[in-house]
Amino acid sequence: MLYIVGLGLGDERDITVRGLDTVRRCAKVYMEAYTSLLSLGLDPASLANLEKMYGKEITVADREMVEERADQMLTEAKDADVAFLVVGDPFGATTHTDLVVRAKGMGVEVKVVHNASVMNAVGVCGLQLCRYGETISIPFFTETWRPDSFYEKIQNSRRLGLHTLCLLDIRVKEPTLESLCRGKKVYEPPRFMTINTAISQLLEVEELHGGSAYGPDTLCMGVARLGSDDQKIVAGPMKKLLDVDFGAPLHCLIIVGETHPVEQEMLEFYMIK
Repeated sequence: MLYIVGLGLGDERDITVRGLDTVRRCAKVYMEAYTSLLSLGLDPASLANLEKMYGKEITVADREMVEERADQMLTEAKDADVAFLVVGDPFGATTHTDLVVRAKGMGVEVKVVHNASVMNAVGVCGLQLCRYGETISIPFFTETWRPDSFYEKIQNSRRLGLHTLCLLDIRVKEPTLESLCRGKKVYEPPRFMTINTAISQLLEVEELHGGSAYGPDTLCMGVARLGSDDQKIVAGPMKKLLDVDFGAPLHCLIIVGETHPVEQEMLEFYMIK
């Protein structure tokens, strides 16, 4: 059996009781480490905390392993119980849906243990979950690659008065372009997009398109370390959030649409003074 277990958003203690029972009875435990990370990170000391809490040795699974060598893990799951740990909820990333499809194609049984994810925990900011439009992802811009396909999605949601949740890029164990050209991979240091960078890129794209989907005065909410004890939520116009220090990752951004009176009351608690 392959068990895909959600870990929640904070630290090793956010796993559910069902999830913990599942992990402890598995013969092999993998932890996905590129679509998201727990607030404690993945340095050796943090990994040791996870292993102590769960009572199992954990193999960190990076993008290469999950997308290119997942068959090894699935083959193991044919003969034993294998746990695949995912930060947030197992189906918060399309990669994990693909893993289920591949498992079923190999005749491997799959069970899922759900948990909280950014998609529902973001309700803490006071905006009603039923009033969100399409969630978008904002990647890091480079000198030669500045994708802006998200712009039309934001524009459509804004026309409908809906909020937009922006998930910000994280780059963990990504090979450099130069190393790929040479055929021997060298990895970039980890990078986590900040709310400030996301807003700068959004404003650049608006200036390019000129469609008035949003602007410097558009109300947004910056959310850092969602689900952790030190989570930070600040609301204000884009131009003011640019100067806020949101601290350590992970960050996400909400572009606020039309608000209900109760939503407006909640917004006031987080508004920049």
